[in-house]
Amino acid sequence: MSSAKATTDHDTIRHWVEKHGGCPAHVKSTGGKQDPGILRIDFTGFSGQQTLEKISWDEFFESFDANELAFLYQDEGRFNKLVRRDSVRDQLQ
Repeated sequence: MSSAKATTDHDTIRHWVEKHGGCPAHVKSTGGKQDPGILRIDFTGFSGQQTLEKISWDEFFESFDANELAFLYQDEGRFNKLVRRDSVRDQLQ
């Protein structure tokens, strides 16, 4: 199994997500008017149908940057996780 990579690059994140059949989403009932709340990546046909709602890439990245998040991922499979940037600063690519 390959180790996880960390990035904050919007193009890298968007390319990885779309390549793996995902889209930007947030957890329903979180956030407010200008805040989408808890961000997630949704993969069609998986368990997020009842709890996740799709959002635009612009909305996703605005919140991603405002909350100083980083994206952990592996090239193979769908492993991904949103984490605080300061927790992976030495791994960022």
